[in-house]
Amino acid sequence: MQMRLPFKQTEPVSRSRMRNGLANRLDPSDRAFHEWYRFVLSYPPHLVSGYLEDFELAPGSAVLDPFCGTGTTLVESKLRGMRALGLEANPFAHFASSVKTDWEVDPGALLTAAEEIAAEVRRSLLAEGVDDDLLSEGPPEGIALRELPPEAAKLLITGSISPIPLHKTLTLLDRLNMRSGERYHRHALLALAKALVFSIGNLHFGPEVGVGKAKADAHVISPWLTEVRRMAADLRAIGGGQHQPCQAFMADARDIANVMAPESVDAVITSPPYPNEKDYTRTTRLESVVLGFVKNMYELRRNKKMLVRSNTRSVYREDDDDSFVAEHPEIQRIAEAIEKRRIELGKTSGFERMYGRVTQLYFGGMARHFAELRSVLRPGARLAYVVGDQASYLRVMIRTGELLADIAQSLGYELVRIDLFRTRFATATKEQLREEVVVLRWPGRKRTRRSANPLREALVGEWRIGG
Repeated sequence: MQMRLPFKQTEPVSRSRMRNGLANRLDPSDRAFHEWYRFVLSYPPHLVSGYLEDFELAPGSAVLDPFCGTGTTLVESKLRGMRALGLEANPFAHFASSVKTDWEVDPGALLTAAEEIAAEVRRSLLAEGVDDDLLSEGPPEGIALRELPPEAAKLLITGSISPIPLHKTLTLLDRLNMRSGERYHRHALLALAKALVFSIGNLHFGPEVGVGKAKADAHVISPWLTEVRRMAADLRAIGGGQHQPCQAFMADARDIANVMAPESVDAVITSPPYPNEKDYTRTTRLESVVLGFVKNMYELRRNKKMLVRSNTRSVYREDDDDSFVAEHPEIQRIAEAIEKRRIELGKTSGFERMYGRVTQLYFGGMARHFAELRSVLRPGARLAYVVGDQASYLRVMIRTGELLADIAQSLGYELVRIDLFRTRFATATKEQLREEVVVLRWPGRKRTRRSANPLREALVGEWRIGG
């Protein structure tokens, strides 16, 4: 099948400033709310605002991010008077996006409570001989440091936080949770998550999450207060005015019709996972485990099963998304090329044998998503998907944007264009890989009756993928 790409890949003048290393950086004017917590490689707010303008959305329009992560699209849409909607399957990321779009907290009450809690924690630590203002080389004699439950501790990336900072963090967390019924509690908790990742723990990002040089000790209270003060300043700046509501659902983007009303969305701006062998749950593992969002392996697996498959360590026996693109020739060609390359290189481990299938599962999962999404879109809805080419599966090129554009067209979407966002250098292949924005339009259905099974309709009859 010839893939349907009746367009010229473009680089709009309005986004010409987005160049590689600069593309993902926060502008100073973008920092409010966004900087409360964000993934290191999140796409930037100015990319979202560019497409909000391009789509000519009126205030009050409903903007959906079905892979909302930590809420970049939600925050930016709400700042511009839009009704923000999001789906996210990662429990901590869902929490972060929910808090970042909750602007009804009294900043004065938040600050006062934080100062009180900080004083309580300092007194408690000093009573044990631990001074958070003076870093130590080892724990005081005679005290047992707080630890995570064994099942939770096993989930951490080894060395991601040192024993003394963990003890102090858990002490602060206990004090915070004593006030769990207070309106400001979730904001104070998110501030701790931000400090945990960027100040307290030993993580580094470059671009994968990893562990840097271990710190024997680290300040906990002061970086947490810094983040609380940032929140209070942003809340004061908006002056407690009226804002459009925001809803963030903890849900699987492949089952979107189960949580959202039919024909309720005017636009979609999102960045789904890429087929890049990255385990996205590792990015938030430290804060998820320490703050109690994931307590054991069972909960971690349950969360992974709600994600579109993009890596071999998140594949399960019952997965069948690959069957949904079984007749797409280009996806099958790529899977076969990956398997051939694996055999040539003598790669025989269990996860290496899954490389080809993960590609099929990924695009099948995205096909399910596009099929489900149709029922919640209003006719004429515009969509922007930020995606990237990949060459990580044994150096076999995967043109993600082109393939998703083709799948979307198979499901009745109109391809408007594919914009270049930035390029990045792949060390494995010595090639420049494109990150692109696939821009689509949903024309609406000819039939007014909503299908009882939109996925089945996507695979048979008029919407058959690859047929």
